[in-house]
Amino acid sequence: MTDKLIIAHRGASGYLPEHTLESKALAHAMGAPYLEQDLALSRDDQLIVIHDHYLDRVTDVAEVFPGRQRADGRYYVIDFTLDELRRLRFSEGFKLVDGRRVPVFEGRFPLFRSRFALHTFEEEIEFIQGLNATTGREAGLYVETKAPWFHKQEGKDISRATLKVLKRYGYTSKESKVFFQTFDYPDLQYVKGTLFPELNMELKTILLITDDPRETQVLKDGLWVPMDTDYLLNPENFEEIARYADGVGPDYHLLIDGAHSLQGTIVPNALTSQYRAAGLAVHPWTVRADALPDYAATVEELFAALLDKAGCDGLFTDFPDRALNFLQRRRQGA
Repeated sequence: MTDKLIIAHRGASGYLPEHTLESKALAHAMGAPYLEQDLALSRDDQLIVIHDHYLDRVTDVAEVFPGRQRADGRYYVIDFTLDELRRLRFSEGFKLVDGRRVPVFEGRFPLFRSRFALHTFEEEIEFIQGLNATTGREAGLYVETKAPWFHKQEGKDISRATLKVLKRYGYTSKESKVFFQTFDYPDLQYVKGTLFPELNMELKTILLITDDPRETQVLKDGLWVPMDTDYLLNPENFEEIARYADGVGPDYHLLIDGAHSLQGTIVPNALTSQYRAAGLAVHPWTVRADALPDYAATVEELFAALLDKAGCDGLFTDFPDRALNFLQRRRQGA
């Protein structure tokens, strides 16, 4: 169990609003070996640390900039400058129910309490590197470019921008403590085949896996259409994927036989072993202690199913302390 990798999903997001510097500080203090960054580009080409490429789930953008939404009603990061984004208050995630904000996860940090703000990728790197220097413990970066296909439709190359920043801060090789991840398989092929050689870089890469076709679009015959997610779940294609990725990050539900799993008896399917047989590490997302599937009585039971039974190499969690404590107890034989 000593080699299992725990990734703090958007920081210690079970305790503080996701992707805030405060959330990253808490995850660092908990001892998480990797902290995740999701990135979207602003109108003036600044890389912003935020999970969505829109703003209305975690900020007060609708109040500060009324009328700036697109036809779909969403307020997109790419339509705002960094100065404008700094005017927004950041909050725990919420949804609107009858015009009222309701937290996505009950019991987490209260909505719009205290003061949190958006920040840039550069600011986060400097923050984490600063913590590494003062604590003597090196936490790594686990970076995701959000919707490269969307940014391409808007005339922006988010992957190139991200890699240039990483290179500037010293992350240039597979020995660097950084993973580069994306759901966008064609963009990962572009990163591996074009950007790495151009920028003289070679980072560890992860292809994120979902069965939701809305996650990624691909250009086909001049039209942007949903990605065929079944392709990434077919073992016949795993050796090809391994030419571009060092590992995969599947939705953990895809790794469990839900039809035959009950509390106390969680049954993995063959997918993890099939990915690993192709030479791919497996880091599933996202384990949440406050959003367990019916077949798991506790988050520790789910950790055991994924790390022990399925044989995953690590996992993403909103509660990195719970995962690290689980591993510690296992090392001690408890």
